[in-house]
Amino acid sequence: MKFTLEELEASHRVVKEFVPETPSYAWPLLKKRSGVEIFVKHENHTPTGSFKARGGFTYVDALVKSGSTPKGLVTATRGNHGQSIALGATRNGIKAHIVVPEGNSLEKNAAMQAFGGNVIIAGKDFDVSRQVAQELQAEHGYHMVPAFHENLVRGVSTYALELYRAVSDLDVVYVPIGMGSGICSLITVRDLLGLKTKVIGVTAKKAPSFALSFAAGKPVQTETADTFADGMACRDPQEEPLEIILEGAEDVVTVSETQIAEAMMAYYQDTHNLAEGAGAAALAAIMANRSKLRGKRTAAILTGGNIDLSTFLKVMRKHIQNSGNPHPEYA
Repeated sequence: MKFTLEELEASHRVVKEFVPETPSYAWPLLKKRSGVEIFVKHENHTPTGSFKARGGFTYVDALVKSGSTPKGLVTATRGNHGQSIALGATRNGIKAHIVVPEGNSLEKNAAMQAFGGNVIIAGKDFDVSRQVAQELQAEHGYHMVPAFHENLVRGVSTYALELYRAVSDLDVVYVPIGMGSGICSLITVRDLLGLKTKVIGVTAKKAPSFALSFAAGKPVQTETADTFADGMACRDPQEEPLEIILEGAEDVVTVSETQIAEAMMAYYQDTHNLAEGAGAAALAAIMANRSKLRGKRTAAILTGGNIDLSTFLKVMRKHIQNSGNPHPEYA
């Protein structure tokens, strides 16, 4: 990423017009449960319920200020990115066409429509939906909003700036990886501020492409990304975010859907916060590595809370029923 600290500060001023600074809490019950001092960055408290609000808002703002106002935007998403683009587009009088895969979250679809987006259901998964979005761009002349772009990362980086300034001397921060904007923002801002905080990415067992790619040192695709943690359901990692992760991340780890479910329940019981699957993944990884983290100032990014009620209840029921089974299946 090429932006400077001064440019990031300017973006933060723009973002704060819509996204007030989100809190970073160290919850006592989470510490009691894990034995680790965990500072939770609550990106589930943004107006769209996700950290993505920052990126879409910044991307569209920069597009308009550049003098380029297209007749329409098109993008692909599982939901949180789409809400942010719909919001930014609507604020600027632009129509946003949002392509989502079949079986996508009904509640995320409804939220994107409420923010003014035209939701188009097409494709078996996110990567196929992205191809459909590219076809719509070519057919109608829309502006294609990618899943990863410097202006998206610059907007998302405002949460990293808030975290590092709110919690001094962090030893390590864990963050889920979807398309990579969240982890890349933490790496970029850490380096801009000259900090030594280690950044560790988290993937789901059923969507491990970035973990496999980190281990291989090059993009590794997977056949499927069939996880209920849809914010991490990537099977085709892009080279640009992977390059930043390879250079600046300490590690990329994988957690099972069972561990994600346990972390979702922990958030609900210990903090009364609702976390979607991806939002709970960082906590899941911390709990899995708690013995190595005791005595370290640790942060978890709760990236979002946008999970359908039916999915949340289904996952919680299965987690309770299978609490004695080390390998329960999660749809």
